[in-house]
Amino acid sequence: MDIHEYQAKELLRGFGVKVPSGGLAYSPEQATYRAHEIGGDKWVVKAQVHTGGRGKAGGVKVCSTEHEVFDAADDMFGKKLITHQS
Repeated sequence: MDIHEYQAKELLRGFGVKVPSGGLAYSPEQATYRAHEIGGDKWVVKAQVHTGGRGKAGGVKVCSTEHEVFDAADDMFGKKLITHQS
């Protein structure tokens, strides 16, 4: 099965498995809105790609402010991730 992390979470949630809150964003502004919607004081912005090693390639960022969320998402959109598996 070739699915993204957010799709896997939806499937698991449908079977009653507890998964962390999250949201899909198509722009840095939407990522910021999702962080505000989720709440809390730390968020993880992740590129949704079909390859392993996205964290080492810059596709996973831990953010402490909504401004950091915006910047992380802005940096990831349109960026080509080069990983050891791609």
